Amino acid sequence: MKNVLILLLFLIQTFALTAQNTAGISPMDVAKIQSVGQVILHEDGELAAYTVSVPADPMKENKPASYRLYVVNLENGVSVPMVTSGTVRNIAFRPGHPSITFLAKREGDENTRLYEISLNGGEAQALYTYKNSISGYRWSPDGRHIAFYANEDPSEEAAEKSEPALPYEPEIYEEGLSLSRAYVADVESEKIRAISVPGSISHLEWSDDGERMAIAAAPTSLVDDFYMKQVIHIVDAENLKVIQKIVHEGKLGDFAFSPNGKELAMIAAADINDPIAGRLLLAEDFGKAPKNLQPEYLGMFEEVMWSDNDELTYLASQGVHSVLGTIEPDGDDLEQIIAPGDEMIINSFARAGKGTIVFTASSARYPGELFVYHRGDEKPKRLTHLNQWMEEKQLGKQEMVSYKARDGQEIEGLVIYPLDYREGQRYPMITVVHGGPESHYDNGWLTAYSMPGQMAAAKGYVVFYPNYRGSTGRGEQFAKSSQGDLAGKEFDDIVDGVDYLIERGLVDGDKVGVTGGSYGGYATGWLSTKYTDRFAAGVMFVGISNNISKWGTSDIPEELYHVHARKRVYDDYQFFLERSPIFYADQTKTPLLIMAGKEDTRVHPGQSIELYRHIKTRTETPVRLILYPGEGHGNRNATARLDYSLRMLRWFDKYLKNDESVQLDTKLDVKGRDR
Repeated sequence: MKNVLILLLFLIQTFALTAQNTAGISPMDVAKIQSVGQVILHEDGELAAYTVSVPADPMKENKPASYRLYVVNLENGVSVPMVTSGTVRNIAFRPGHPSITFLAKREGDENTRLYEISLNGGEAQALYTYKNSISGYRWSPDGRHIAFYANEDPSEEAAEKSEPALPYEPEIYEEGLSLSRAYVADVESEKIRAISVPGSISHLEWSDDGERMAIAAAPTSLVDDFYMKQVIHIVDAENLKVIQKIVHEGKLGDFAFSPNGKELAMIAAADINDPIAGRLLLAEDFGKAPKNLQPEYLGMFEEVMWSDNDELTYLASQGVHSVLGTIEPDGDDLEQIIAPGDEMIINSFARAGKGTIVFTASSARYPGELFVYHRGDEKPKRLTHLNQWMEEKQLGKQEMVSYKARDGQEIEGLVIYPLDYREGQRYPMITVVHGGPESHYDNGWLTAYSMPGQMAAAKGYVVFYPNYRGSTGRGEQFAKSSQGDLAGKEFDDIVDGVDYLIERGLVDGDKVGVTGGSYGGYATGWLSTKYTDRFAAGVMFVGISNNISKWGTSDIPEELYHVHARKRVYDDYQFFLERSPIFYADQTKTPLLIMAGKEDTRVHPGQSIELYRHIKTRTETPVRLILYPGEGHGNRNATARLDYSLRMLRWFDKYLKNDESVQLDTKLDVKGRDR
């Protein structure tokens, strides 16, 4: 009998352990997810280097994730760790040398420096040090010179010239700004020369022959100027003087010289009103406006590299899918290498002349991993399995949905089903609204600290990700379709998607919640006030509540005008007021949790305080405001992220599930429960 009891206890423990191991994704699981970051490919196509994000333990330290460096042999798929402490970024194979370089600020360093590590291993060594932190760099083809840029603070020069008259000096807002300046340095002799490009530099590239550079600069270091006023300067690499400028208006992404140096491919906006740098442009005559190679393309170009002088390789989004393909420099022969709907979303790629392509990708079942693809392969080969523990986890089914908005516009979205889904049963639902609005959700991994995704599916929720009008990935016209109509049809599209899922019999219409950050936070505030009868709970993150005061406190007022509102706030105050959540705050019945970074400059935390104060003083509706010290427009640090996840999910459990066991006291204990 004793042996039977022991066996029974063993079976119970084994069952419990198995159930625990195969349960759904929890906030603690999300807090430990690793993913591939940057990937580069050696010119011989045999080696690739990549970084891996390693989150800090939120129970021990509140700091951002670190990035570690690995090298993988593409023939046998074996990865070797190169740098496993500290954090690295901006990795590159050094031309003509068996080494990798990267930027890092290691123990004892005053600033970010350029380091080098041999492909044979060993310790990384500091290769080049500048007086200020190096922000970015590119190797010249000779492997001896770097072009780099670093912030220069004009107040430092002024301080050297004169002593302050008083023991205290105030900060003068948006004056005396630091500028990012560019230089060319010989890393062997440490000889340095300044590049005579005006403004603040954000990106640069060498031509393959080393004779020219393309350098992007904005008039100042203000974020608004970075978004709306960048110019590409073509610089003579010998005398470092500007010889031409590329005439272009609007947002700017990456760019690359053709191998012969005669053309420059650009990811950029179509015009000043295009909300994204998502069009593929080609500059043949650097003094003239570049040509849009695919003006009618119903997608969004993300990245581009030259295969050779006659072909470009591109990465693009098409709806909720991604596509990797090729195109000729004249815009013809747009072909697909990895087609949309191949059950993965490609995030970035690198290629070599031999046709080898390495890329990072995610799917509904895994976050960012590394893959390799050779022309002619039947399918890509996966090289990394960073979160093997996740293979034992149960995940909710994820699928694309398409529905008609009230005016007939077709809208796409994604739905994650609850783990316990049974056909015919209705479930509570969390609607997750993306920011931007120039962004979109794709059919990849959709779970993060502020995106409930599989965390909510494990708790019995449907999770809905609508790509409302104004979203990217469906061409220029669709991306512009929400302009001039803040909170109008764009947010009506979200309500129409909710109605669609209710009509399908999937969702309980009395238990619908909404969350989102930035512009998605704006949507959350709007849907919790204007549409308060439709939403039973809301969690608003770094969101907009008053479009009038937002304009005066944000760091992107010009971007707001050109690609969103299309009119100035002071030309129509009433319009901007009536398109603000505070305008409807007095009718709010939706319990609202508001969270924000205390140091946010994009959407000032005053926006969160305003909506909190309006709801708190004008209604009896439950409302709570959480401010995160040290955080900006989104949480970067591990403990702050975990805290956010826990508070978000508990708010929905309390007000969507009406779970009376959930206590919403102000502090979280170490086990992650309110107390």
